[in-house]
Amino acid sequence: MADARELLDAGERLGAEELRALQLERLRASLRHAYENVPFYRESFDKAGVRPEDCRSLDDLAHFPFATKADLRSQYPYGMFAVPRERIRRLHASSGTTGLPTVVGYTENDLSMWADMVARSLRAAGARPGDIAHVAYGYGLFTGGLGAHYGAERLGCTVVPASGGMTARQVQLIRDLEPDVIMVTPSYMLTLLDEFERQGVDPRGTSLRVGVFGAEPWTERMRQEIEERFGIDAVDIYGLSEVIGPGVAQECVETKDGLHVWEDHFYPEVVDPITGELLPEGERGELVFTSLTKEAMPIVRYRTRDLTRLLPGTARVFRRMEKITGRSDDMVILRGVNLFPTQIEEIVLRTPGVAPHFQLRLSREGRMDALTVRAEARPGATPGIRQEAARSIAAAVKDGVGVSVDVEIVEPESLERSVGKIRRIVDLRPR
Repeated sequence: MADARELLDAGERLGAEELRALQLERLRASLRHAYENVPFYRESFDKAGVRPEDCRSLDDLAHFPFATKADLRSQYPYGMFAVPRERIRRLHASSGTTGLPTVVGYTENDLSMWADMVARSLRAAGARPGDIAHVAYGYGLFTGGLGAHYGAERLGCTVVPASGGMTARQVQLIRDLEPDVIMVTPSYMLTLLDEFERQGVDPRGTSLRVGVFGAEPWTERMRQEIEERFGIDAVDIYGLSEVIGPGVAQECVETKDGLHVWEDHFYPEVVDPITGELLPEGERGELVFTSLTKEAMPIVRYRTRDLTRLLPGTARVFRRMEKITGRSDDMVILRGVNLFPTQIEEIVLRTPGVAPHFQLRLSREGRMDALTVRAEARPGATPGIRQEAARSIAAAVKDGVGVSVDVEIVEPESLERSVGKIRRIVDLRPR
């Protein structure tokens, strides 16, 4: 975009050497802050035989121990905080559906930095001051809604805090308030598209020009479907509550070639998900983050379980991460074959008669695991079309992935949704 360079902030204008120097300075300070103020990190570093002063180069970070979601949960609720509770201005928490939630705290400076990073992300996505931003991420303990909201305001946008749900009302708001930008999960965006068409409204006739999608993995085929059906630019945003929330990395609208990690605040590594060994740039593995400027809850080598690879920067000086292909803890091993939900998504999206909403249900038949793909039919799909879709999906999974699965085509909008997302994997196997 012609004016993109003029709008870059000071961090985006850094040269490569300036960036590395700033990263090392901030990394050393963050390690010291964590060691001196968080007993968990002090014990963890001491056990590994490292101290903050041992980090003399960025490469030295590899000698420091990892932190995991289980570690964070073990310190529930406030054990990971590095400042007195009275300095905390906001609390968020990740889902606690599989155990205690991870509680994240923010100081005033943390909230300001977070808003800056979301504003930077929106600007990279093609949003501009004065735009109207429709935020359809869920508000509350989930970081998506409020993170997007304050970042859009920081950029200078007018914000519509729509939150999630009430799909027909969302469509009405988009038609009446004429937003330029929508921030939402990609799966819920497809639900909105279906609702536009159900109401007989052409989705390509809206005021929207940019969609900023995150909070779940999504494929290039899903991007293509959204862009073609809505006539907008669809770009990816990345974040997770333990790191800060949305705004850790962002895809630039002018390239759409992966997400630039905002490395002046969040230092990325990619490691082998099994051995934990640091992988060279360009090799695919598990994404690990260390915060460089967080006050309330610094994180050191946090294992995200997200699978990607790091690549050189293009539209920005910062390195890019490929679109998340899945999570190491979402990988299904079915009769010796590794399978990710995104592989099924590719198949479902190209199958006539079914909507791009699906769920994988694991069960056990005798001594063998079984997988059922449940996909929602498109409105108006006849029984014959549904039967053919089920056969087509089963054959494509067998041919493309190498395993046999059962397929059920279920009624539209019948799959369980949470915060705008469909629960992708349901494990019904006995423990």
